[in-house]
Amino acid sequence: MLLEICANSFESALAAQQAGADRIELCTELSVGGLTPSFGLLEKVLVELTIPVHVLIRPRSGNFTYSETELDIMLRDIETCKEIGCDGIVSGALTKELEVDLEVTKLLKACSGSLEFTFHRAFDWVRNPFEALEQLKTMNVTRLLSSGQEPSAIKGIELLKKLQDSAGETLQVMPGGGINTSNCQQFKKAGFAMLHCSATRKIQTLHEAPKVSMQSLTLFNEGMVATSHINTIKEIKGLLAK
Repeated sequence: MLLEICANSFESALAAQQAGADRIELCTELSVGGLTPSFGLLEKVLVELTIPVHVLIRPRSGNFTYSETELDIMLRDIETCKEIGCDGIVSGALTKELEVDLEVTKLLKACSGSLEFTFHRAFDWVRNPFEALEQLKTMNVTRLLSSGQEPSAIKGIELLKKLQDSAGETLQVMPGGGINTSNCQQFKKAGFAMLHCSATRKIQTLHEAPKVSMQSLTLFNEGMVATSHINTIKEIKGLLAK
């Protein structure tokens, strides 16, 4: 059974290779579901390791509905991934109505060229999973990463099995989300060919809480997208000019 590790750092990618994992999905910021890794991290992994690397293309957290500017950035990131020798792309997009954004996803898939293309857990937000699955099949997406539209894949395993049956030989269904040593064998028994997990171990690096927190809990609300606002910038500039 193939094991893909969601690696959020060089250390995680190295651990995946040393432990015998089959490939990694390279990303950063697991706390928000993963974001596109930096070029420096990507290049270091590709240069120093030999494990197959699939790269998450997600420019920000909040949702999976992207502007033309964000799409341009995503396409540029994919081009970079192709140029430096990545093995696959992990991406996808939704409409505001929480359906697969066919136009944007087709552009992402086309830009990926011959690289494997995984539609990520944006799928777990779609209103009609079986309709979405058929749409992904027509686009020749390589695989679907999903928790079965539940907080964890073990809770969504029944839907995942139904999706796997519907996918047939056309598309691979890869369970991911909360998979660990206590439940991984259940997915093997259910007939899945591959699994996705982070195998994370948290290490406390500070001996005491910092005086000032660098985290903003208000920005962790699902659906919240934060951007600098032109009028606010102008107002601050005007005040500073007085």
